[in-house]
This record gives sequence, C-alpha cells and structure tokens, in this order.
Amino acid sequence: MSGKVKPRSSANAADTATQSLNERILKECHLLYIDPENGLVKVAESLGLSLLAPRKKITVLLIGNHSAGKSSFINWYVEEHVQKTGVAIETQGFTFVTSGRKRESLTGNATLHLYPHFEPLRQIEGVLDYLTTEISTSKQKKFSLVTFVDTPGLVDGDMKYPFDVNKSILWLGDLADLIFVFFDPIGQALCKRTLNLVEKLNEKHADRMRFYLSKADEAGHESDRQRVMMQIVQELCKRPGLNRTGFDMPTIYVPNMNQKGSRCANQIEEVCKDVEKTINQTVQNTLNSLERDCDQISQIVQDKLREDSARASRNLRARVRGVCYSLVGMVLPLLLLATFLISTSHSFLTTLLGDDLMILIDTYLGPLSNMWRRVPTDYSNYVIGGILALAFLMLLIAKFTSRTTPTLTRKQKRGLEDISDYVQNVVKSKKQTLYAEYLKQSVAEQDL
Repeated sequence: MSGKVKPRSSANAADTATQSLNERILKECHLLYIDPENGLVKVAESLGLSLLAPRKKITVLLIGNHSAGKSSFINWYVEEHVQKTGVAIETQGFTFVTSGRKRESLTGNATLHLYPHFEPLRQIEGVLDYLTTEISTSKQKKFSLVTFVDTPGLVDGDMKYPFDVNKSILWLGDLADLIFVFFDPIGQALCKRTLNLVEKLNEKHADRMRFYLSKADEAGHESDRQRVMMQIVQELCKRPGLNRTGFDMPTIYVPNMNQKGSRCANQIEEVCKDVEKTINQTVQNTLNSLERDCDQISQIVQDKLREDSARASRNLRARVRGVCYSLVGMVLPLLLLATFLISTSHSFLTTLLGDDLMILIDTYLGPLSNMWRRVPTDYSNYVIGGILALAFLMLLIAKFTSRTTPTLTRKQKRGLEDISDYVQNVVKSKKQTLYAEYLKQSVAEQDL
C-alpha cells in the first residue's frame, strides 16, 4: 500500500476541466473506491470487509400510467429527443437515459455491464429483452449527474406485459434516489396498477417520492384541474400508507408543448430544483460515507493489530509454561537416576567422581537418596515407574500448554499499518479537500 496516486493523462485532465464541481467530486470519490491498486473496495476486501463504490450519478425513477408525460419530461430535461412520445404505449420496457461522450443506444446486456448494480434485474424473467439505454451528449441542466429510468406505461385491464412489471419497478425503487410519479389529468390518472405500486413504494421510500400532475395545461379550466387533483389526492389518501398531511402535488407541463396557450401555473422548474437538491445531498452523503468507510477500515486494522498483540502475549505465556513443565519433566528422571545411583552405588561413584565432588552431591541429593532406603526392594520398580510416568505427564502437559496461535509477520503488520496510514492520511485528506471545495459553492471562503 503505497498511497501514491498516478497522475491523470492529459485526456482525463481535459475532461475534468469541463466537469461541474459536483460531477468531479462524485467521480473522484468513485475512483477512490475502484482504483485497481489502492481502491477502498480492494483494500476492504483484503480485510474481509465488503464495500460498495458510490455511484457517480443519481438515479431518478419515473412511473405513471401510459401517456402521463414521463418520456416528454425526459426529452425536455435533456433538451434532446431521446425518448419516443405519443398517445400510444410507447415505452414498453425500461429505458435508462444517461449522459456520455457520444449518442448511442445499448441493449439489455450492455446496459447491465454499464450499470453492474442493476445486475439482479437479469433474474426477473423477460426484463433483459426489454431493457435499453439511451446515451446522450447533452450537458443541459444537471443531466451529467442524472440517470433517468423511464418505466413502462401502466394500464389496467387485460394489458399483458412481457415480464413482471410490478416486481421490476419495486426493485428499481429500492435503488432510486428519487421516484417521480406522474398523474395524467386526461388519461388514466387513477389507474389501480399505478396506485397499488405507489402505495407499496411509499411504504419504504416515502422520503424519495414526488407526485406531479403532469400535462396540467391540458386539464381544461382551473376548476377542472382542481377537480382532477382533488380526485387523485382523495384516491391516494384512501390508501393507509399514503394518508399524510400536507400532500403536495405540483402542476407541471412541458413548456414548448403548451399548444393551447394555457395559463396554468407551471412548476416544472421545481422538479429541476428537486433534482439539484438531491444531487447536493448525494454529494454530501458520498463524502460522509467515504469518511465512515475510512474509519471503519482503520478500526478493523487497529483491531487486527490489537488482536495480534494479544495473541503474541498469550503465545509468550504459553511458551514460558511449556518450558517450566518441560524442565520438570526432564529433571525428574535425572533426579531419579542420580538418587538411585547414590543409594545403590555410593562407593563406585566416590571412586569415579572423587571424595570432594561426592561430598557436594551428598549434601544436596543425600536427603532424596535416603528415600530409596525406605522403599522396599520389591516396590522400587513401581516407584521408578511412577516417577517416569509423572515425568512423561509433565512433558505432555508442556506440549499442550505451549501451543501457540499464528501471529502476523512483520511484513503483514507493516502492510496493515500502511493501509491505516493510507486511508487516514491520503484518502481522508482528499475527502477534506473535496468537502472544502464543495462548501465554497455556497459558503464564503472566509467562513470555512
């Protein structure tokens, strides 16, 4: 773990120059996770921790009955005709609309390669064949930081979908940062399938959901529009999970499609502000998550080093115990042999070792050798066997008590320390820099 960051190529530097600050921050954070050498995902995996790289864009899921204006809204936001629109059910599958370097259309497999976190969609039978991505080069509004997910138009009755549309939308709702629900005042605004899905999505993601009366310019006079809105709100509030106070449903329509010149209040710019607010919140959440993940990695490293230190201490105590028991096990047979020879072959040992040395031996081992004089000759072998058995037992105890557990090598400990140093000093320093740059957008520099 070197913590070194390779310099960007001139092409990447040129791309960075054209990026907005929020876009650059999200991409920088994403890179800190997926870098093939020092990425946090790889670092965490080496520690047994699973991390997910943050996404570089927010995901906005659009649902509603057919002809509710979902595709028209996307075209207006992107300022490019990327989605087919019309009265018929044009959107039969899921279309991801995102920004890129060139205009291109991708099929299902390519879409899941582009968005690996959507890979589980493959498990829903039939979805893959109705999954596409439209890549646009548009830089309008905040499109470079948004991925729109246009969903099939929802209808009641005998309409057959080639896949489980309800299950698919509910699954996508779990990953979306915003869920826009479009109600069409001249179509099937009270489509039961739409209302059922809205109720289920609201159970888990009420804070992400936004409701709009789309095509509000086609709803007739103000009284007609108010009547339609009341019908929709009343129907929604009948649902237990949707019975909330202060229910908000702005009226929106695509300005360049207002052929009748309606003077209906158009709050479509509020939708853009909602998207921008979510982007800002996502940037903050990403930076905060980056710090939490760094702290979590550092904590794991500290725990591993602390655990290794405890194991090393236990191993030292085990070795000391083993040495003590081993000494007892080896000394007992030697004492047995020495005292036995003193008591049975004293004159031979005196001739062999000399009087001075024998006097010294008698001084220390004489009392023990007297034990053999008290032991009847017939029981000597039993005593010898018992002492040898005790010595063998001491050696067995030494073997079991001296068992040690594996500890980290110096190289492994140095590697862990490098990881902690990298995430605390390099990654968190980068996070602090990015956060300071982000805050400069709205806070005076002297206040930072």
